[in-house]
Amino acid sequence: MRTSTRTRIALERISAGPTVDERPRRRGAHLSSVVLGRLLTNASVYALLTLVAVIVLFPIIWMFLTSFKPEHEVQQYPPTILPKTWTFGAYDQVLTLYPFVRFLVNSLLISIAVTLGTLISCAMAAFALVYLRFRGKEVIFLIVLGTLLIPFAATMVPIFFEMSKVGWINTWYPLIVPAFLGNAYGIFLLRQLFRGIPRELGEAATLDGCGPVRVFRYIYLPLSTAAFTALGVVTFINSWNNMIAPLIFVNDQNMMPVAVGLAYLNGQGSAIWSWLMAASTMSVLPLLLLYTLGQHYVVSGMTLAGADR
Repeated sequence: MRTSTRTRIALERISAGPTVDERPRRRGAHLSSVVLGRLLTNASVYALLTLVAVIVLFPIIWMFLTSFKPEHEVQQYPPTILPKTWTFGAYDQVLTLYPFVRFLVNSLLISIAVTLGTLISCAMAAFALVYLRFRGKEVIFLIVLGTLLIPFAATMVPIFFEMSKVGWINTWYPLIVPAFLGNAYGIFLLRQLFRGIPRELGEAATLDGCGPVRVFRYIYLPLSTAAFTALGVVTFINSWNNMIAPLIFVNDQNMMPVAVGLAYLNGQGSAIWSWLMAASTMSVLPLLLLYTLGQHYVVSGMTLAGADR
């Protein structure tokens, strides 16, 4: 009798579901499993990102550490990551035997001029393609985008003959003047951002007596800081790393930018790797500093320009 009563009570409990005391336990166990799953997922993601970061940064770290090694230690096998003897001899030799500071200054001046020219010309072209009303602007935009398909190697020889005709060989004009004529990438980037600015703002300013120039200056430019910074950083880095055009148009050593200077340093007899690593480190540091300061604007500018509008 007792057994049947106990069995009946147990069956009633099972059919009634968990008691008040059992439900919090099950809920807590479920939450613990969810939290544990999220922690494992986040740990896996961070481990993968850390591995990718190490792979990407390892050449830069190797370059930096090798620049402090004496040459005989660079040549030894098996190679070592950390220098056994820390020395600034490679930096001293590069700065003493070559006008490397002049190379850096040349690259700085050229890159600043190219960046300013690109920002001015691309901003005006993008504004005209977005705000002004005229026939054929979509066709013009497609033609501009089509220039991205033409490699520099295809136009290199004709441009060289043009520059030689106007007497611009061995000057910086072939490197700087084309930037003031715009480029397809910058026009596309700023046009995408300008399309997201409400046209009603410009029309309201027009009703108050503003012309297109003032609308461009006081409405579109202040609202495009992120995109301008992103385009400026990308343009500066590309100009700093450009080697083909300066190699063609510049022959004077005192006018060479740092990219050509590195090639010139490498071409002087057998390569002295500690010198090359020291020169490469000095050429990379300004770019790392610039990108570190402007990375937030680069990401936000690219995001805004790439958003579906």
